[in-house]
Amino acid sequence: MSGFFIGIDVGGTNLKAGLTDETGRLLAAARRPLDFRGAEAFAADLADLAAEVLSAAGAAPGDAEGVGIGLPGAVSGGEVLYTTNIPLERTDLAALFRRRLDLPVLLGNDADCAAVGEYFQGAGRGLRDFVVLTLGTGLGAGIILDGRLRGGESSSEAGHMVLHAGGEPCPCGRMGCWEQYASATALIRRTEAAMAAHPESALCRLAEEAGGVDGRTPFLAAEAGDETALAVCRAYVEELAEGTASLINILRPEAVAFGGGVAGAPEHLLLEPLRRRVGALCFSRHGGRATRILRAELGNDAGVIGAALLGRVI
Repeated sequence: MSGFFIGIDVGGTNLKAGLTDETGRLLAAARRPLDFRGAEAFAADLADLAAEVLSAAGAAPGDAEGVGIGLPGAVSGGEVLYTTNIPLERTDLAALFRRRLDLPVLLGNDADCAAVGEYFQGAGRGLRDFVVLTLGTGLGAGIILDGRLRGGESSSEAGHMVLHAGGEPCPCGRMGCWEQYASATALIRRTEAAMAAHPESALCRLAEEAGGVDGRTPFLAAEAGDETALAVCRAYVEELAEGTASLINILRPEAVAFGGGVAGAPEHLLLEPLRRRVGALCFSRHGGRATRILRAELGNDAGVIGAALLGRVI
């Protein structure tokens, strides 16, 4: 047996691994809670998880072409430059991994890995120029142009392009970054402000029943016809459209796919108005190819599949 690829997705609370073939078809999967006990123990956990998916498929380490690891942060070669949730700065994670499992290792940003997964097995199948935007705690972007990951191992930071000069402060140190207006975190913040201003809104009842606000709350209330929630959703779509249109006008991709929990909102409240607004803001309205606005298809598998196939697009 040969031609297997291992992908590992480092999430906020869990580690997920998968074994794929060269097309990205998922053959085996495993997961375990993230329990960070230092860099060496972390690398050992990753290697053990990789060995677990190999064993589940009846394969040996020698059957694997290599391992890709997707992390929330920036990498260079086999080194982690920074991560948002675990202290791995300036750690040669690839070298630590190979001490436990001697396979070629590639590191990648998690949004890039999601884009690669969608490119091979999801919304980007058959395309050459493709962007994935992940709407979560932040706003991640994975960009594939002419079949290659833009920047190679250096991830895009589209979420930190300034949308409103002098606007909301961002942890990156700048003011007015796009993710401060269009991430799931930003949507939750906007929803909570609307609840404080309109305590009669259905938003308040839904939040109380659910034990808090998440990215689904305003869309659930809007589905029920709540005007305050509808206003929150419209304002959010406008912020999302402004940044998306800017990316499209620069990159001219065939499609942009949206992933993350917010992207699962009802089509008529998110993607349909987003398509209309982006269409009005893009120069393709004057003629030429219009970029399609899509929902990502792979869900939680995108990062694992993309990590496994990083080597095919770098």
